Amino acid sequence: MAAKYDAIVIGGGHNGLVCAAYLAKAGRKTLVLEGRHVLGGAAVTEEVYPGFKYSVFSYVVSLFRPHIIRELNLAQHGLQLIPLECSFTPHLEGPGLVRWSEAARTRREIARLSPRDAEIQPAFSLAMTKMAFLIKNIIDNPVPDPTSLDPRELKRLADFGNHFLKLDADSFHLHSQLLTMSAVDFLSLWFESEILMAPMSVSGIIGTFLGVRSPGTAYVLLHHYMGEIDGAFRSWGFSRGGTGGLSLACARAAESLGAQIRTEAPVSHLRVQNGRTTGVVLENGDEIEARTVFSSLDPNRTFLRLVGEQHLDEEFTNQIKRYKLRGSSGKVNLALDRIPEFTCRPGIGPHLMGDLAIAPNIDYLERAYDQAKYGDFSERPYINAVFPSLVDPSVAPPGKHVMSCFVQYAPYHIKEGPEFWPQRREAFGEAVIDTLEQYAPGLRDCILHKQVLTPWDMEQMVGLSEGNIFQGELSLEQLLFQRPAPGWARYRTPIRDLWMCGSGAHPGGGIMGSPGELAAKYALQTRGV
Repeated sequence: MAAKYDAIVIGGGHNGLVCAAYLAKAGRKTLVLEGRHVLGGAAVTEEVYPGFKYSVFSYVVSLFRPHIIRELNLAQHGLQLIPLECSFTPHLEGPGLVRWSEAARTRREIARLSPRDAEIQPAFSLAMTKMAFLIKNIIDNPVPDPTSLDPRELKRLADFGNHFLKLDADSFHLHSQLLTMSAVDFLSLWFESEILMAPMSVSGIIGTFLGVRSPGTAYVLLHHYMGEIDGAFRSWGFSRGGTGGLSLACARAAESLGAQIRTEAPVSHLRVQNGRTTGVVLENGDEIEARTVFSSLDPNRTFLRLVGEQHLDEEFTNQIKRYKLRGSSGKVNLALDRIPEFTCRPGIGPHLMGDLAIAPNIDYLERAYDQAKYGDFSERPYINAVFPSLVDPSVAPPGKHVMSCFVQYAPYHIKEGPEFWPQRREAFGEAVIDTLEQYAPGLRDCILHKQVLTPWDMEQMVGLSEGNIFQGELSLEQLLFQRPAPGWARYRTPIRDLWMCGSGAHPGGGIMGSPGELAAKYALQTRGV
């Protein structure tokens, strides 16, 4: 039996590391156990090919909470964020569309498509910022328990409701629309240009097995509007050195506060006695005792694999089995000899310094979803790509570049079965390159190396069940009081002294840090650790 700890954190992803840092900051003897050789989980940088550093899975930073950066002094531990300057949508005909960080420049771009939309866009931006500020208060705090009669919980519930009571009638109506409508239907209330709405609507389907016309995707769109970098609200950016740079900054902060971190230490199962966890057992047979255990793994892996159904009641087990994962996206990472030129906007200019979206129109996106619905990857998928080496030369050798492509749809449950993904991986990667080649002829000739990752690969490599990048869909029935299950949204679990601190807990997925932070703070506040 190894030395006893106050807390063991399972998983060295960014949420687990944030959780460990806050626990250590409060003086708790904390150990982080990571199964892989490298820290970061899905927010990781790896030199897959010599000289080329890939943000293998997550590739941009958008939702990470600024107060966590301040409270853990992450800048002093090496975190540097580089804002994305624009969002480029190339087209096969015409100049495409670029939405710049400068409002006037964006307005001129939109005016080419629709003078009316150019006029209405500032009002839309203001309304969405207002809604994002409302949601910001929710994601930065634990959700109240609506079933509790505890006076403290009743006060939290009242405070939660007051956020909505402060809304004027127009804002309340707008919030209702965001909760119930599809991304396309919601945007259609404001805009008329489909060329503009298509790249805007894709924020509503990221990591979710739904189409842009599916009800509920308007909220997911709002979720992705909440980026914040250096006080600039609704901003996205790169982490210098790849997204692993953020995770390593969290790890350094945790270690500086006294936490211990072990890599290549996969956990086999939890030690559970009389409904309470007393520590963990590693795959090599080592047992480590702890007063509490925090799991940053997804609910499926935590409860059905590490805990085991024999320690859970049937109702809770069924809730976890019904929890929707449904991974729907893949990644293609490319090492390039040079940056390809896009036909609609030749040259290597500032339009390539941000992200680019292959989303020419709404029908294109719906056709991509149609193929996924019937168990196949999209032959012409939605692609969101970045060239991080243009703004951060440290990720590629001199004169060379890295291209990171997020791809949707690539359903985990293909018609042949998930286990057949290795046989289909190459065809999936070729479909992505063929699609990009239409817009940037000659791209294929620029490729030195490629890494193709399917949802099955994500499950195998970093333990994301069904390859869901958010540890569970961000659908309305799986948010707030019901994430990961009704009655268990406050990081506690049916197993005493076991806490959840990953994206499968409130407030959900993305490189956010909130689940780790809130789990640690709530456990400390309630003297659970």
